[in-house]
Amino acid sequence: MKPMGPIPAGFESEAGMLLIGGRGAAALADEAGETPLFVYDATMIRNRIAALRAAMPADLGLHYAVKANPFPHLLDLMATLVDGFDIASSGELALAMEAGMGGDRVSFAGPGKTDRELEAALHAGITLNLESEGEASRVLALADRKGIRPRLAVRVNPDFELKGSGMRMGGGAKPFGIDADRAGELARRVIGGGAEWRGWHIFAGSQALDPEAIMAAQAATVALAARLSDEVGSAPPLVNLGGGFGVPYFPGDVPLDITAIGTALGETLAQRADILKESHFALELGRYLVAESGVYLTRIVDVKSSQGERFAVVDGGLHHQLAASGNFGTVVRRNYPLALANRFGALPADEPVTVVGCLCTPLDRLGDAVALPPAEVGDLVAVFMAGAYGASASPASFLGHVPAIEILVGED
Repeated sequence: MKPMGPIPAGFESEAGMLLIGGRGAAALADEAGETPLFVYDATMIRNRIAALRAAMPADLGLHYAVKANPFPHLLDLMATLVDGFDIASSGELALAMEAGMGGDRVSFAGPGKTDRELEAALHAGITLNLESEGEASRVLALADRKGIRPRLAVRVNPDFELKGSGMRMGGGAKPFGIDADRAGELARRVIGGGAEWRGWHIFAGSQALDPEAIMAAQAATVALAARLSDEVGSAPPLVNLGGGFGVPYFPGDVPLDITAIGTALGETLAQRADILKESHFALELGRYLVAESGVYLTRIVDVKSSQGERFAVVDGGLHHQLAASGNFGTVVRRNYPLALANRFGALPADEPVTVVGCLCTPLDRLGDAVALPPAEVGDLVAVFMAGAYGASASPASFLGHVPAIEILVGED
């Protein structure tokens, strides 16, 4: 049998049925009318954000990266819990506005913004994180033609990386941001062009589980922001420190010690350079806030054997939950945490079972030789860690299958 990642803390059962937000998984599937479906627990999200705020410096802002999960009902909740949204498209801009997030609390990053997107951002009054000199030229020209004073920040490709991160967003040649040795010059140009200067966006990496690496990257980010600000001769209103906080998806992964990270960041900010004394700082987090709150429920429609191996075929698959199949940002496929929702906590069978989806591709594998209770047709399989990069990051239209239903439970 092959190991699975750890089921997030906080999930319980009643009479053998997995509870999500205090409600039984089978009842949720019945309410939805069909499977597969994603269920997000609002209480877990609230608790995660409360714990994070308690651990971090009191005046540190918290932004939500909408790309992690743009489900509208979840965004409505997040708009009441965080200080800002970070978006990466005009579609996410529309969702942020619909969630009631004011333009002054939204920033827009991404290396390929079109003129149409830039114009929409200008009219909405959001902060544009500039990714290149060319983008800056287009924004300033558009703003001049429209008679709008743009809110502009510079996204910096730092001269360091977040070690151990799942995706390295900084250090070396990158499509993201402007190299640190040119960022100051661009900022001076932006300020000189009459824009409202909004500061620095410095994102070194994501999905890091090494607290020491995160602490080092945050200290380096603050030092870089000070160096660039001295070069520009202007204090930044905001320094977006990025995020990078990882979550434990796989066997052996250990949750982050956010208390240690918060303590170290507090010390770093207390010792920051004079030019940053009046600046505000924020973290930009996505998966860390929502990943553990989500469960993907899919029903077994067939159980079969082939060449001595047992397969449980479900009505979902990688077209809804690409990451769990190992085809989204991982090099070596490892098992997400899985369980039978209707026999949660029951002893596993002696024989491993491989959980596969309904698609005609060998890539559609949600659990490889995992230990589950004896699987039967009709059982509900729960795939955990499904709150981030699930439905919206998967090829939902592949082979013409319908999208998964999404539900938020535990709302006030």
